[in-house]
Amino acid sequence: MTRKRKKRKFDALFDFFQHPLSSCSRLILVRLTIAFAGLLLLGGAGLSLGPPAGAQNTSGSHAHDFVIFTTVFTDKGFALFGARARVRREEDKKFKWEAMSDRQGEFALRVPQGAEYEMTIEARGFKTETRKIDTREDNRADLTIRMEPQN
Repeated sequence: MTRKRKKRKFDALFDFFQHPLSSCSRLILVRLTIAFAGLLLLGGAGLSLGPPAGAQNTSGSHAHDFVIFTTVFTDKGFALFGARARVRREEDKKFKWEAMSDRQGEFALRVPQGAEYEMTIEARGFKTETRKIDTREDNRADLTIRMEPQN
């Protein structure tokens, strides 16, 4: 018993995707071509004429900033997640900058150089801690804060 083969018609739209010696089906080749074209478009969209995203702007607004990098621990030495830090200039009444500690108990704030700041750190179940930070001499402060539990 022999099967009759159906004669294939020429499809001008999709036959250019398939090489006569190719073992892949036409649908797979069409999908691969579309995926490749999409990757080329996405790759081209990522190109920019400006500096890279992580590049430091030395002439812009962050050139003279001071970085306050802080790690917050509990009284038992564990990283404290969700501690709220607020920073203000010493002469101001309202807090201008705010951050929350991450899972490692860390946060970083960027403030203008050349002033004295007051930072308060609050966390549920712990006493509020206050630190004074002088930004006139350096460009970074690394702080480690151990929170005391409330009684």
